[in-house]
Amino acid sequence: MSTVAECVVAFIFGSVVGLLVQRSRFCNTAALRDAIMFKSYRNTKALLVAMMILTVAFTTFMTLGAGHPLEFDVGFNQFIGLFLFGVGMVLAGACTVSTWVKTGEGNLGALWALLFTFIGMFLFSVVWSWNYWPPAPASMTGEPNLAALQLGFANARTLQDKLGVPAVVFGLVQTAALFAIYRAIRRKEMAQHAKHERAAAEHRAAVADKPAAAPAAAGGPGVKVVAGGRR
Repeated sequence: MSTVAECVVAFIFGSVVGLLVQRSRFCNTAALRDAIMFKSYRNTKALLVAMMILTVAFTTFMTLGAGHPLEFDVGFNQFIGLFLFGVGMVLAGACTVSTWVKTGEGNLGALWALLFTFIGMFLFSVVWSWNYWPPAPASMTGEPNLAALQLGFANARTLQDKLGVPAVVFGLVQTAALFAIYRAIRRKEMAQHAKHERAAAEHRAAVADKPAAAPAAAGGPGVKVVAGGRR
């Protein structure tokens, strides 16, 4: 495929994905924030479905030897970075994907969040090159290195190479775990819906059984109260 053809395909794919994200209002931050704070699981279910599809697809490619899988050390720096990034996403009110969408819609706050995302990435790349920093490239060998707080490579491709088990097997295990979470959310939603239906049915029954209020005009039955007196 020529460079021009690759650019055209990338443009079409990116446009379609961008349109879907913009119309669906999908957001990784909302997937976790809304579930925890508001007990709303719309984005959470969408994220789980996307993760299941991607897990099976990527591990299948790894098993077939296709693609160019990334190999990187997993260490405590990832946990710290993910925590800080999560805090930043909640403060910004959006993930990186939805920040792009909001910026395209003219949201100035999202534009500032996106700008400082790039600044943070630049500063990280500068710090990364310093050898005294524990997760510097010199300390990343793919093997556990506790002195540098690195746990070594950890992904399905690594397990496939070391254990001889196809990567797709680990992908299916992870997919099963994600599906179990999805099913638990669906059961919780169904239980909540059933509870609301029962409450609504009880309210309708109570209203239907309530006797009609008797006339309670000040002058008694048959007396009509009008402005300025009775007649």
